[in-house]
Amino acid sequence: MVKVPASLVAATGLVGGYGVARWTKKRPLGGVALAAAGAVAARQWQQEAGGKVAAGLTGLYVAGFAGSHPLAKKVGAWPSVFAVAGGVAVASWAATRGRRCCE
Repeated sequence: MVKVPASLVAATGLVGGYGVARWTKKRPLGGVALAAAGAVAARQWQQEAGGKVAAGLTGLYVAGFAGSHPLAKKVGAWPSVFAVAGGVAVASWAATRGRRCCE
């Protein structure tokens, strides 16, 4: 089975959560997508790099979601979502590359 990198899971959760909310016009449904991807990414971060790194990246994921709202007022919704998703993905990659905790 191919394991999807946590950085991709997190970025997809941010973009997908917004997309689901926008296209269905049901914000809670977008929140479910966002939370599900965040939980999967957090579990992978914990397995790959330990609890401290996982907590930090999970905090960044939540901050990215929250921060995309005021940023969207300046640059637009989709550019904001893509910017924070990219930032979270890069941070995830940088924090977990080459690390394998607790194997």
